[in-house]
Amino acid sequence: MEVAGVNLPGGMLYVGGKLKALNGGAEPCLISGQYTVARVGNYRARQMGYWPSYAEASPEERRAYLNWLSEGRSNPDCDIGYVFLFFYGLERRVIVDSRDDPAARSDWPAIIVELRRLLAIYGEKSGSFNRYAGELLGWIELAGKSSQLYKQPVPDFPRTYELPPHLRLALGQAAVDRAPLPPHLVLAWLRLSPECSLRTAAIRCPNEFERLFAQRYHEVLGPGLVLPKNRTKLKFIYQAASAGLRGANITMTFGDVPDVTALTAPIRKLMEVANQCTDELGSYSRLVGKDPGAVGALEGLLLLPATLWPAAIQAKLRALTAQMSEGRLSLPLKELLAALGGANQEVNRDRVRGLARALEGAEIGMEPHVLGGAKVPGEQDTIVLFAQPLMDSGLGSRAEYQTAALTLQLASAVAQADGVFHDREVAHLRAAIEGWVHLALAERRRLHAHLQWLTVSPMNLAALKKKLAPLPTAARETLAAFMASLAQADGVVSPDEVKFLEKVYKALGVEPKRVFSDIHTAGSGGVPASAVQAEKRGFRLDAERIAALQEDTARVSALLSKIFVEEAGNTPAAPAPEPELEDEANAPLGLDEDHSALLRLLLSRPEWMRAELEDAAADLDLMLDGALEQINEAAFDAFDEPLFEGEDPISVNTKLLEKIEA
Repeated sequence: MEVAGVNLPGGMLYVGGKLKALNGGAEPCLISGQYTVARVGNYRARQMGYWPSYAEASPEERRAYLNWLSEGRSNPDCDIGYVFLFFYGLERRVIVDSRDDPAARSDWPAIIVELRRLLAIYGEKSGSFNRYAGELLGWIELAGKSSQLYKQPVPDFPRTYELPPHLRLALGQAAVDRAPLPPHLVLAWLRLSPECSLRTAAIRCPNEFERLFAQRYHEVLGPGLVLPKNRTKLKFIYQAASAGLRGANITMTFGDVPDVTALTAPIRKLMEVANQCTDELGSYSRLVGKDPGAVGALEGLLLLPATLWPAAIQAKLRALTAQMSEGRLSLPLKELLAALGGANQEVNRDRVRGLARALEGAEIGMEPHVLGGAKVPGEQDTIVLFAQPLMDSGLGSRAEYQTAALTLQLASAVAQADGVFHDREVAHLRAAIEGWVHLALAERRRLHAHLQWLTVSPMNLAALKKKLAPLPTAARETLAAFMASLAQADGVVSPDEVKFLEKVYKALGVEPKRVFSDIHTAGSGGVPASAVQAEKRGFRLDAERIAALQEDTARVSALLSKIFVEEAGNTPAAPAPEPELEDEANAPLGLDEDHSALLRLLLSRPEWMRAELEDAAADLDLMLDGALEQINEAAFDAFDEPLFEGEDPISVNTKLLEKIEA
């Protein structure tokens, strides 16, 4: 196609003598040969008016427009007026011609591709073009709507001042069907909603965020969030960019499908899940921001939840856990690192803590408990992995648990004082752990793993004595008496336990002869039973004795709370807050959340019936008249003109839209 000696590739143009617009006037986008075209024209210069028209353009502007078309409609420096002039043709083809021309509707796939291409080039340059092109895309998507859009992939839409109609329809259909929202639909809602501001981690690490969000979403909301069917009905009034379509009533209605953008509670709940995910990805995001090469490397993996690790790494981890005997597996730290692809990585505190944190997310615990303050092992040191369902992170640091761990450490040190940790002694301690019913099951599971680690990494008795030495005599005697009360936890004290306690008392610097009196006291006056008696009676839970044991535990833990934790000075400082990447939620005119939602709803149509807005206000728990007054006052303060006029119908001043959006 050639006009005024200029070749125009790509088609999608109206070229000819005359063409009437829908409003009865001349079609603005028509390229007619009856108009003069200058020899030169610069499409980079800002010349076109607010409502560009080929017929009303100057000869130089026509030449500039033809030049831009001839170069493939791709130069990013082109004045946006020329882009709009071309867009008017696409708009007419979709809105006007397609009503009764099947050939025009068959052009829609190509028009969608062209709109997305233009948005990629000019969308960020012009918020106005971004909005109008996005609305035309939305119209095309809605015109071919199905009854269950929420089950289908969400097309790409630019982010504007309002949620795309396609997404609003999908959400409304889900509300009507009482269908849980699938993760892909929720993610699109979060990304495209002007009410949401996703944090840096979600923007910088989109793939990791999507995968983690899908996991946490189902953990928090089960099958998914079910939206209420609110009163505001969905209605799409297309606001045309072309002057040739101004004044035309271009409307789609959807029966009883609600407009869920009139609600704020659901999106607030979803943002809580999104923020949880970005919190979990924060350290990984900061690392990737500083070092993009960390993606896929062990350094980066250790900052990710294990459920996000590559499939090959997860398979190796599953192979290791399959080797767990009785839910536990001992292996050198370097072997675990090698399995995760970090055979040549330096072992340091942060890396090992990151490993332990990631394993916890995969329901695998690690001893030593480095996240609880234990000394970080070297690469040649043995660690113990064990099955540990997700639990309250505070359980492993409770006073009762810390005291029980200390008991095992003392016991292992005493038991190995002769150089051998006999199986009989290990079995005795395992039985003791099971008898500590004042501890949670998860804590007893960790203690079993801790004991297994102690069999190969025993505590040095001299070191323990040195740490305990500063304690006053009364405190050491309290600890010794507590060890005796632990032996009484199951109501039975065997001769072997008595011998063991005597060694512990000696290690603590307490007279071993006190063992019997302390046992007697712990038993509330009862005489220690023999092992034979224990076999006859079996296990018996004495609630009063357990309650007393818990009181003793708290008292002893207060004495020992800082002894066996690494120095506080080694605790890594919290990272400095990272400046957030731009994904700011728009609070138009400085309004609060509910009034902002009503404002966005108002701006989605040029006119509203009062009854429709009353439904919307009710959905937001607002009084309509007061809310409208507050919005109009904010518009006057910002632009010195009202946002809307009239009472029924209420007409919206759409000229303010671009100012508000800016």
